[in-house]
Amino acid sequence: MPMKASVKLLENVSFEAVADSGHPVIMDGPPEFGGKGKGSRPMEMILMGLGGCTAFDVVHILRKGRQNIDGCEAVLTAERADTPPKVFTRIHVHFIVSGENLSHDKVARAINLSAEKYCSASIMLSKAVEISHDFEIVDR
Repeated sequence: MPMKASVKLLENVSFEAVADSGHPVIMDGPPEFGGKGKGSRPMEMILMGLGGCTAFDVVHILRKGRQNIDGCEAVLTAERADTPPKVFTRIHVHFIVSGENLSHDKVARAINLSAEKYCSASIMLSKAVEISHDFEIVDR
C-alpha cells in the first residue's frame, strides 16, 4: 500500500505536514526566505527521520536479543554541500545506548543490521550520502 502525506501552506514559508499516522508536523523555512522559527526545516526533518528510523531498529533488535536496554539516543551530525542544491554530503550517527550489562558485540550488531538491512531511511540515503556510525554504552 502506498504511503501518503500532504503538506499545506500556513503562512509565509510555514507549512503543516500530515502523513498516514495523522500526526501534524510544522515545517518552516529559513529567516532569509521569510521563515519565523515556527517549525523544523525540511532538511532537519530528513535528518531526524533517519535518526528515528535507525534508533527504532536498534532498540527493537536489542530487545529481541534480550538485552536489558533502557535508553537509546541517536545524535546525528550532517555536513551539507556549500552550493545549491545543498544536499547532505556526510552524516554521522553516534548512538548512546544505556542499560544493564549490555553486550558490546550485540549493540554493534544491532547498529550494523539497522544500517545494512532494516532502516529504509538509512539505506535510501546511503545511496547518495556517506553515512558512518559509532556508539557508546552507558551501564546503569
